[in-house]
Amino acid sequence: MQEGSATSWCTIHRDRISQNLELALGLVPEGRTFCAVLKADAYGHGIAQVVPLVREQGVDVVGITSNAEARAVRGAGFDGRLIRLRTATLQEIESALDDRVEEQVASIATARQLRVLFDAGKLRSGAHLALNAAGMSRDALEISTAVGKDTCHEILATLGAGIHGICSHFPSNAPRQLRQSADEFQQQAAWVFKNSDLKRSETLVHAGSSLTLISDVNIKTDMYRCGAILYGILKPDLGFRPTMDLEARVLSLQDYPKGMTVGYDRAYRLKKDCRLACISIGYENGVRRVAHEGSVVAIRDELAPVLGKISMNAIVADVTSIKGVVVGDTVGVFRESEAATIPPDLAEAQFRTIMADLYADWGQRNHRVYR
Repeated sequence: MQEGSATSWCTIHRDRISQNLELALGLVPEGRTFCAVLKADAYGHGIAQVVPLVREQGVDVVGITSNAEARAVRGAGFDGRLIRLRTATLQEIESALDDRVEEQVASIATARQLRVLFDAGKLRSGAHLALNAAGMSRDALEISTAVGKDTCHEILATLGAGIHGICSHFPSNAPRQLRQSADEFQQQAAWVFKNSDLKRSETLVHAGSSLTLISDVNIKTDMYRCGAILYGILKPDLGFRPTMDLEARVLSLQDYPKGMTVGYDRAYRLKKDCRLACISIGYENGVRRVAHEGSVVAIRDELAPVLGKISMNAIVADVTSIKGVVVGDTVGVFRESEAATIPPDLAEAQFRTIMADLYADWGQRNHRVYR
């Protein structure tokens, strides 16, 4: 698709990704490792475009979730460690062998399959024992129970030195809860070492995300696995900047009298005579339907209120007070601007979700333009 023909698009700022990565690496304590998380197609930014930026700054560990992401990372020239950040199906594991993915293990069935692949010489990368540590209760092993300990013993007996890492994921980065989770994880990791032949010096013990990295709580971890911070979602006060703009165009301008209703279900009624702009973006493009009350867009460096319910391919904004608006004008749904910025906190309030969710949605639903 040619850039000029797109009616809604994301502009990806590669220079900002590089700057954010440099700032993030500067926060990593000495002796710790950094894993760049590129799941969800690099949070909607495009793995093929982000991998070269990661390689330029010497990052040698990348986190993914799907096989498609693994192939895209390898296809972009990354030859370092590639870690899957969730458990995988048995079919996924076998399909990812050529991409040298380091898998998580938290079940006897997975351990046995990995053992077979190790013995056949098909699996050349180690596995990571995933511990819940009273955490997400999602796919990791909870060894605070007798059953969990028994399972862990069997996994360790099955894989032995094939385990190269022990990992967890913290459910909260509130200081008190983060300390509790980190302490419990370290205690459980210590139990694993005590009850196995694994050597601490040869095992990567890792937990913690972008929020953990910027927390005031200094936790023990060999590696931080960070995604959000690369894309400017966090800490603008430290210089991190949003890396994606979402924009569209004015499709038409019409004048409507006071009392006229706008959009589906007549959800909004004009309180005065208005000039309304129809804009080429809707819920198909990731503009959530919840945003029909109180949201704004930026047109000609002014903020215009969105009226009525969000349609599949269109929204309506009141441009009565904005001078010079014409068909074809660019409309900012999310972007930095000297006069009319729509920053992350406003976007999160309007769409009632977090920026990671919005980036992943917008980037994979709209044409992408790279700067």
